[in-house]
Amino acid sequence: MRVVIAGGGSVGTAIALDLLDRHHEVTLLEQVTTVAERLKTLLPGVNVMAADACEYSSLVTADLRNVDVVIAATGDDEDNLVVSWLSKQEFGVPRVIARINNSRNAWLFSESWGVDVSVSTPALITSLVDEAVEVGSMINLLDLADGRMRLMEVTLASDSPAVANEVTLDELRLSDAVRVVAVVRQDQPLTPTPSMRFLEHDHVILLARAEAAEDCAEAFVG
Repeated sequence: MRVVIAGGGSVGTAIALDLLDRHHEVTLLEQVTTVAERLKTLLPGVNVMAADACEYSSLVTADLRNVDVVIAATGDDEDNLVVSWLSKQEFGVPRVIARINNSRNAWLFSESWGVDVSVSTPALITSLVDEAVEVGSMINLLDLADGRMRLMEVTLASDSPAVANEVTLDELRLSDAVRVVAVVRQDQPLTPTPSMRFLEHDHVILLARAEAAEDCAEAFVG
């Protein structure tokens, strides 16, 4: 795939290297010329451009009309919103991913601003802290589809209904709005199956519609 990344900071460069290793065609836009020149040496194989990604002309030069994914990864939320809006509204990029630097701005990162997926590092770190101290609590990891979908995790306690009742995933009878997408047991990721039974300390990753969050809690939280 062709991917354009806005922002040549630590986040943008790390993403660029990872995507390059996965054999994607990567272009990185960095506003500061001296930084861009340095990145050209540090990122062989990445097309580094000294350009302001918030400028329409820069995105034209980057040939955004033929790009599969744009990642707005700057350290400024306003810039990321502008990049997202231009990418979607002016260039019709199929998939736009935006970084949220300040979790208080998360409500802005929606489809109306051209954002398909938003990633909030502060919110994710907070969730991981919550997870560490709140075994048995449902933790919201990520909001998707403008808040209509949620990626959640729960670390099962001994009194979790799924554990205490020794039921299989199929026997839990979860609603169609809920999917168990992964189970991590003793640091090993497991693919959920209808016959799977749950154990104390299992990390259960769920994808659910926002209104179905209570269904998840009834099944996995004691």
